Amino acid sequence: MNVGFIGLGLIGGSIAKAIRRVHPDVRILAYNRSASVLNDALVDGTIDEACWEISGAFSSCDYIFLCTPVVTMIRQMKALKPFLKFGAVLTDVGSTKGTVHRAARELGLGESFIGGHPMAGSEKTGYENSSDRLLENSWYILTPGENVAIERLSAFSEFIASLGALPLILSPDEHDFVTAAISHVPHVVSASLVNMVKELDGPEEYMRTIAAGGFKDITRISSSSPQMWQEICMANSENICIVLDRFIRKLTDFRFAIRNENPDRLIRYFSECKDYRDSFSEQATGPIKRTFRLYMDIIDEAGSIAEVAAVLARGNISIRNIGIVHNRTYEKGVLRIEFYDEQACADAVVLLRENHYRVYDD
Repeated sequence: MNVGFIGLGLIGGSIAKAIRRVHPDVRILAYNRSASVLNDALVDGTIDEACWEISGAFSSCDYIFLCTPVVTMIRQMKALKPFLKFGAVLTDVGSTKGTVHRAARELGLGESFIGGHPMAGSEKTGYENSSDRLLENSWYILTPGENVAIERLSAFSEFIASLGALPLILSPDEHDFVTAAISHVPHVVSASLVNMVKELDGPEEYMRTIAAGGFKDITRISSSSPQMWQEICMANSENICIVLDRFIRKLTDFRFAIRNENPDRLIRYFSECKDYRDSFSEQATGPIKRTFRLYMDIIDEAGSIAEVAAVLARGNISIRNIGIVHNRTYEKGVLRIEFYDEQACADAVVLLRENHYRVYDD
C-alpha cells in the first residue's frame, strides 16, 4: 500500500506517524510547503519520500490525505486530480465539510472523495507536536461523497480503525451541524470568556493571577491557531450562528433566574446539566471515558509525590496519571491520581489511608 500526504502539520503528521507505527510496510510520501518539515519527517523515518511539488509521484497512492486549510485544499484537489489512480481514495482532515464536498463534486471526484475529520488535536500546532498516538480512542468522522462505493468506504473505515480511531459515518450536512455545537461554538465561547476577563481585570490583574482549575480547563482551547478558527467560522457560519442563537437563549434563561433569585429554576438548570454531562463518561465507546481517580492532601515539600508513588508501587498499583491541583474550589485534595480501573482506585484509597494520608475518593 502507498499513502500520500499533502501537508504534514499536527494532524497530517500524527496520522502519518500512526500509519508508520501500525503498518510499517506501508510506503508513505508527502508534500509540504516547508522543506524543513519534509526533512524532519525523512530523518525520523515517518515518510519514505519527500515530494517538492504535487506531481505524478502521487499516482501510486491508494489513499491521499489532504491536511491543509480548506482554501488551499481546493487548489490542491485540482492539482491532484490528473494523478489519482483508479480506485484511490482522496480524503481530508478539515473541520468543516460543506465547502470541500462541493469542490469535490464540481471536480468530478464524487466516486473518490471521502471527507474525514479526526476529532483529536491540541492547542499546539505543527509537525513537531504531532504524535503517533493522537488518534487513539478519538472519533474519526467520515463523510463519503454521494457516489462512493460501499466497498471503498468500508475498506477505508477499517484502515482508519486500525490506527486506533473510532470511525463514525455522517453526511456532510450532519457533520457541519454537529461539530458547530460540540466544537466550533465552544471555541467561540472560550474566546469570549478570555476576552471578557481581559476587559474586566483591573491593573492589579487579580483575575489573571488566580485563573486556574475550571477557568483554565474551559479556555485551554483558546490557545489554538487564530487563523484556523477564523477559517472555520467563515466556512460553517450558518450552523455556528444557529447554535449560537440557541446558546444565547440559554444564557438569557440563566441570567433571568439569577437576576430574579429563582433557586428552583437554577437547581433544575444545574442538575440537568450535571446529569447529562456525567452520562458522557458512561458510554461504552468514545474519547470521554469514565475516570477512576482520587484526591489527597500531601505536605508541600521535596519528595512528597515520589513517596506517594512509592507507596502505590509497593502495593503493585499502577498509576495512569498524577498531577497537582491548583484550584481547590471544585476539587478536594491537592494531589489528583488517576488509575486504569475501579479496583485499582479502591485499593489505592485503602493503602494510602493505611499509610496515614488524608484521601478523598471521587
